[in-house]
Amino acid sequence: SFNSLNHDMTLPEFKFIWYMEYSHRMWGRVVGLAYILPAAYFWRRGWLSRPLKGRVLALCGLVCFQGLLGWYMVKSGLEEKPDSYDIPRVSQYRLAAHLGSALVLYSASLWTGLSLLLPQHKLPETKQLLRLRKYAHGTTALIFLTALSGAFVAGLDAGLVYNSFPKMGERWIPDDLLAFSPVLRNIFENPTTVQFDHRILGIASITAVTALYLFSRKIPLPRRTRMAVTSLLAVACMQ
Repeated sequence: SFNSLNHDMTLPEFKFIWYMEYSHRMWGRVVGLAYILPAAYFWRRGWLSRPLKGRVLALCGLVCFQGLLGWYMVKSGLEEKPDSYDIPRVSQYRLAAHLGSALVLYSASLWTGLSLLLPQHKLPETKQLLRLRKYAHGTTALIFLTALSGAFVAGLDAGLVYNSFPKMGERWIPDDLLAFSPVLRNIFENPTTVQFDHRILGIASITAVTALYLFSRKIPLPRRTRMAVTSLLAVACMQ
């Protein structure tokens, strides 16, 4: 890697990057132990119900899978690519998988924790409430897809291609949007297309969150649910 990139890097600069990576790995292992050790203790004491045992096993398995994905991702950055003259970098596909797995793990952990701490509200299943629930699930999927597209931006350094907004350079739709063949390859490997898609998905996400908030105002909801929707809008605007 040093022969292909950053020839002028000093030892202190390398140490900074090395310690960043080392800290990330150590923190990941601490997180793994924070799942597995309490789970084993609670299991042995008989504090877990049968459904919760299945969820705990799934979470612990996902933690281990997440670590394996991290190793698999980093490995791709060390492999020789004889057909490529590009700078050394990890596979954007593996980076997206690593990030996606982390988001699923975090969301499942938060959902499990809140399910245990906060009793579920028993609300009448009105048409409006069912529509709001479906729309919330769709918005969740859109936000997840937007985050994954961000991993492709990072993996390809696509953020360096255009740095103006809302236009990309002087155009709304850049000339090299479909430069690769076959066309589908552009979505995952063309830095211009990857950045363009990320912008569109980001705009779509904040639009969907805003619409979800406005729709929720028309429905009688518990205070906790209103706080959640308002917080979602606030975080989306800040993001």
